[in-house]
Amino acid sequence: MELTDKINRLIECKGKEVWSIQPDALVYQALETMAQRNVGALPVMLEGKLLGIISERDYARKLILHGKSSRETYVREVMSSPVTTVTPEHRVDECMQIMTTRHLRHLPVVSQDQLLGIISIGDLVNWIISAQAATIQHLESYIAGNYPA
Repeated sequence: MELTDKINRLIECKGKEVWSIQPDALVYQALETMAQRNVGALPVMLEGKLLGIISERDYARKLILHGKSSRETYVREVMSSPVTTVTPEHRVDECMQIMTTRHLRHLPVVSQDQLLGIISIGDLVNWIISAQAATIQHLESYIAGNYPA
């Protein structure tokens, strides 16, 4: 694992299973799905096309703070759109930069208008921690003289 690995490696390790919601679903249904699947965001899809993303942050900031009800508000009313996306060719460090700069917690991975997966900031942090641990292990082996010639 390296910081310069392409994001498709992370998607392959994580798994490509993605749950989504339609724009005409109620926000309550999106929240139920997020809770059942233990995810913090869902892509909003219509006929295979990514229209937006709805997250717990959208719920808190666009419903709760405005006194709206999740049982009476449609996903399309509060989803974030347009969506910032990356391709499988983006590197882990590039994705971290995008997410940090734009204050995003979830980033859809898209190729030829097809959603391949979603990465979270937690996925990237775990990848980076693993990459750093591997680097430390290699350096310790080198210092101890156990490094292969």
